[in-house]
Amino acid sequence: MVPNPFLDASFQIRWSTLTPELVAPAIEAALERSQANLAAIIALAPDTLTYENTFLALEGATEELNRAWGKVTHLQSVADSPALRDAHNAMLPKVSAFFAGIPLNADLWRQLRTFAATPEAQALTGIHRRFLDETVSEFRLAGADLPPAQRTRLEALQTELAQLTQKYSENVLDATNAWQLVVTDEARLAGLPAHANAAARRGAETKGLAGWRFTLHMPSLEPFMTYLEDEALRREMWTASAAVGSVAPHDNAPLISRILTLRAEKAALLGKAHFADLVLERRMAKNGARALAFMVEMESRARGAFVRECRALEEFKAQQTGRTAAPLAPWELLYWAEKLRQAQHAFDEEQLRPYFPMDRVISGMFELVGRVFGLRVVERPAGEVETWHAEVKFYDVIDSRGRAVGSFYADWHPRESKRGGAWMNYLITGGPRADGTRAPHLGLMCGNMTPPVDGHPALLTHREVETVFHEFGHLLHHLLGEVEIKSLNGVNVAWDFVELPSQIMENWTWERESLDLFARHHETGATIPDDIFKKMIGARNFRSACITMRQVAFAKMDLLMHMETAKYAGAADIELPARAAVADCLIPTVPPAPTIVKRFTHIFADPVGYAAGYYSYKWAEVLDADAFTRFKREGIFNARVGAEFVEKILSQGNSRDPAALFHDFMGREPDPQALLARAGLVA
Repeated sequence: MVPNPFLDASFQIRWSTLTPELVAPAIEAALERSQANLAAIIALAPDTLTYENTFLALEGATEELNRAWGKVTHLQSVADSPALRDAHNAMLPKVSAFFAGIPLNADLWRQLRTFAATPEAQALTGIHRRFLDETVSEFRLAGADLPPAQRTRLEALQTELAQLTQKYSENVLDATNAWQLVVTDEARLAGLPAHANAAARRGAETKGLAGWRFTLHMPSLEPFMTYLEDEALRREMWTASAAVGSVAPHDNAPLISRILTLRAEKAALLGKAHFADLVLERRMAKNGARALAFMVEMESRARGAFVRECRALEEFKAQQTGRTAAPLAPWELLYWAEKLRQAQHAFDEEQLRPYFPMDRVISGMFELVGRVFGLRVVERPAGEVETWHAEVKFYDVIDSRGRAVGSFYADWHPRESKRGGAWMNYLITGGPRADGTRAPHLGLMCGNMTPPVDGHPALLTHREVETVFHEFGHLLHHLLGEVEIKSLNGVNVAWDFVELPSQIMENWTWERESLDLFARHHETGATIPDDIFKKMIGARNFRSACITMRQVAFAKMDLLMHMETAKYAGAADIELPARAAVADCLIPTVPPAPTIVKRFTHIFADPVGYAAGYYSYKWAEVLDADAFTRFKREGIFNARVGAEFVEKILSQGNSRDPAALFHDFMGREPDPQALLARAGLVA
């Protein structure tokens, strides 16, 4: 009998065999075996308990299920189909209930608690002590000490949250895919960059349509809203984008209300004032009040510049149009901001695009991590390793000692079957084995970057280049993990620390020395001319206060919804209190632009995810800006500093407190001034 491919532990995954009808039998079998593994721990006599047969056995008990379910959820994010979605959603309640039930299993908790009180447990040191302490904290925070009725309620609540957040995610994807704009008169596309025009033309052809087809996917939407002169078309695109998640049959409003209510109930069951305190107890911020205070401080630092930037844009439009200065319409913001940037800095982002052909960006990034971190990245020949789509590439990563530390897939362009945004994930966690050998890691990075058109290479924006570097930073965190406990390895760290390895990589996309490795004209091979580079650096902090305020708005809205839930969950329309909470952080427009609350997948597309944690981006920005000052001071290609970053941050996973890891690398506490200086917000 051929084994179910979802259960196959092979490093090279046979993606073509992972068909929807095999999901249920695979997950059912993995659930059964995981349950049996837990039962074996529970069956042990109290006097036979050891670290190996309790905590380490728990660590391995669900490995097969994690691996199989990881394949299912990954495929659903990159190759969605009705059959796969149905198969995923049929198993989601069972998988969610199973994982929610582990810390609520009174018999299992009794065994762990019994061993944790023994002299053997107290004698544990290093990573094993960390693992025991983290596991005990995790169980307690998940409700292990609750009485039976409350444990049962918590399990049901977790299962429902998984289903609701999955539906929220589907609504955003389906609403995004349901809309298109077809333009048949090319004269209406005045101002649109050539690459965006060609992509829209190609998009129409693939659908058998005449003209130019635009969608709400970012590579289509962003140049349209930034450059198109036709205001009526921009208004149409903006209206559709703002309505994602707001209109039946994809209306997320009732889901949000229920998700917030359940999260608040979960926090109350676990003795916390609100969901933010529950989520943040084991993160660097520790509680909601501290995270909110951090964001309010960022808001106050940016406030003066924010007001000036908003007024400057209104005055610029008035001057250009001969009208009185007044708030812009929301569909005018990107367009007039780009005009202002060109006027102030004589800089157009599109000037950079020819210097960022995707293949050179990728190869240059690989050369950079070779110099800084001693890594060699080697692409496998097409067809040698099976992938889930013809565009996906596969790479091996070798370290300075010649060890194959891991491999990864890269999937960079939009498809209707693929969710939006950019992300990194892992499929297999390797790392050191007990026998002294090391298993390789397997990960992936995905995005929705500008695709190639009509035989021309994919030419990226600088922001897309930053995103590629960002996701590769997450990937390095996974691939370079040297922690023998898998659940403490790689990116399994405090959520407000996890963005440090990703965001620090973005810094190299702004340095002349490193840009020269990969920013080469796709036709001539020339580096970015000095005058364009100077304009790019000059424009770096253009409207940076508005960008900061946008992040503050997202983070405050997120925290307040999870700290004062009744006000939001009970509202007839959640948009009203959500907007009121962050109105001072939003660029004034007429009409007022809605918030992203109904399409805020970071917060509502996962039972926890970034919920009460969106502040983490800005928190980690403080860490990354500060940490990069070492590279700036000692050399951006300094291999010794790079080796220290690998040794003290990238390889450490959650083996120690993240604040201690940062202190090890910098020799002191984080200094927020580095971020404020980088953003041009120092008074």
